[in-house]
Amino acid sequence: MKASQFNDYSDLPLFLNAETVARTLGVAPSSAYELMHESDFPILKVGNRMVVPKEKFVEWVEQHTQGGAQ
Repeated sequence: MKASQFNDYSDLPLFLNAETVARTLGVAPSSAYELMHESDFPILKVGNRMVVPKEKFVEWVEQHTQGGAQ
């Protein structure tokens, strides 16, 4: 796994593209594209382009984080 290039969610732009999602999660861009095509991933389509609102991305990460008390 690659290291994330961001230290905090506040470092993220308002909308994330696939490259930014990949850098944030520390995965390959192809993995980010696959993730953005999942039905529960919060994308916003603008024409042919897909972006992810930062707040929805943070919520998605928190919902899909495993560990701790369940």
